[in-house]
Amino acid sequence: MTGIDKEKPALLIIDMVKDNFDEAKGLPITPLARAIIPAINLAIDEFRAKGWPIVFSTDSFHADDFIFTGRMKPHSLAGTKGAEVIDELHREPEDYWLPKPRFSAFFKTGLENWLRDKGVTLCAVCGIATNFCVLTTAMDSLCHDFKTVILEDCCAASSKEIHETTLSIYRRNPLYPLFRIMSSEDFISSLL
Repeated sequence: MTGIDKEKPALLIIDMVKDNFDEAKGLPITPLARAIIPAINLAIDEFRAKGWPIVFSTDSFHADDFIFTGRMKPHSLAGTKGAEVIDELHREPEDYWLPKPRFSAFFKTGLENWLRDKGVTLCAVCGIATNFCVLTTAMDSLCHDFKTVILEDCCAASSKEIHETTLSIYRRNPLYPLFRIMSSEDFISSLL
């Protein structure tokens, strides 16, 4: 895998928050998001074993936010349990928890500078939803001149079709090899 084996990666885990896993809410993404927890945990374990940075970036909205003036209902409100990382993930105190005010982990968070301070050259993005916050984070990663990989088996959308359609748009793209869609296993193997 040319171009990946000499990189310093960071794992960006997006919006794996309690509100999105609340069965009582009946969100279509919840069962699909639960299914990716084991793959994300394997990626976390590999990154931790190598000493590579791990970032948990989570929605941290306010009830009167602009985005709630449309059809989206308030969720993941700053300071609430619903905006916290789910307990099922292998999160440790040394991991960086980065609340975000909008979809991208880079938007008004200072993430670019934090990654640069750590010497990161490549961002591996996973979490939910593939077609919203994962994608916008991946695109912003590229816009900040980081090589970027979306870990396809570590992401979910509100349906398998939306997930696959989103990823298929970017599987073959003019930014290759700067931007890739890969399985977590292939990605980790390329770095070893």
